[in-house]
Amino acid sequence: MAPTSAPRRTHERSPGTAPKPAPRVSELRVSRPVPAGRWALIIAGGYAAGLAASAFGVPAPYLLASLLTGAVLALCGVVRDRLPAPAGRASQALVGALMGSYLTPAALVSAAPVALPMTVVTAATIALSVGVAWLLARRGHISRPSAVLGMVPGGSAAIVTCADELNADVRLVAFTQYLRVGLVATTAPLAAHWMTSGPSAAPGHPAGGGIAGTGLFHVVAGSDQLSGLFALAAVCAAGSWAGRRLGLPTPMLIGPMLVALAATLSGAVPGFAPVGMLQNLVFVLVGLDVGVRFTRRTLISVRRLLPPILLCMTVVCLGCAGMAWVFADLTSTPFTDAYLATTPGGINAVLATAVSSHADVALVSTVQSLRLLVVVLVTPLIIRQLAANRPQPPSRAGGDVART
Repeated sequence: MAPTSAPRRTHERSPGTAPKPAPRVSELRVSRPVPAGRWALIIAGGYAAGLAASAFGVPAPYLLASLLTGAVLALCGVVRDRLPAPAGRASQALVGALMGSYLTPAALVSAAPVALPMTVVTAATIALSVGVAWLLARRGHISRPSAVLGMVPGGSAAIVTCADELNADVRLVAFTQYLRVGLVATTAPLAAHWMTSGPSAAPGHPAGGGIAGTGLFHVVAGSDQLSGLFALAAVCAAGSWAGRRLGLPTPMLIGPMLVALAATLSGAVPGFAPVGMLQNLVFVLVGLDVGVRFTRRTLISVRRLLPPILLCMTVVCLGCAGMAWVFADLTSTPFTDAYLATTPGGINAVLATAVSSHADVALVSTVQSLRLLVVVLVTPLIIRQLAANRPQPPSRAGGDVART
């Protein structure tokens, strides 16, 4: 019996000690980085998708189309890594420079008579959004950073770039922000068309970062492209360095934004704001960086959160419409202008609507830009204060989108 039992034990021991090849192969496949050449093709594909979306009149076309492109590639398993770090840092700095270029001296002078009610409306809009986000976090099983960043109106690209550093789920934040942008961009032109109180001002384009380029190689707002690109690089480099040295929240974004704001208001460095192909490329990078994070698990979780998110969006939009009515009554501003100035984003779609509906573009641009800058500056501080006051409990199964 002994000679036969020993081999049997040896045979039983070998399966238990044998390695499992499938998980190891899968792990190696997941961790393999995407080659730089393939990333270049993916970015070019995102830009082409943005061109197609723009031809069909999609709001924020390069952001939304590249986000969808990245999500499809991630869901199909073509991409399993984040956007390369240098591209991510460059996109953050360029978004900051673009945000800081919106407020110009001419726009501020034209809006000076309504400065006080404009400031009150901006503060009230942020307070309303944070309050609704707090309720969403309590009732919807979403973390406070994700809820606040998803609900605050202003600068979707800038807000999304803040999400990682503020411990929020960037995919949930992006979904909420871009859903709001799409809804507002779709309804604002219809609402402006129905309103008959708008002035018959001549159409024109707002000054600042939102100016479209005049040619294929017109990539900064100024006429001298070489000096404009040099100034843009200097703003981004100086802002990124200052942001890190000062310990600012999201330094790669807020540092360049503050430097660009100072350069714009002083007039010392004109014509550096990204426009045309460069601005579109920045939005493509931001969209891809978000899109490649989506998985099937993410979409299932977001689908369950869609009803409370839509309800909270409706509350914020109705609250902003009420503020527009008060703003118009106090300042004798046409309700069309007040509505477009206070509607919760996105700024590019709203400004385009203001131009096409002959609204007061300077007023709309100034109020929207002021809120955008305040939101990007104040939101990180609000989130950190909320986190310091009360630690977040662990998320439940129906809560934030699981990080993968």
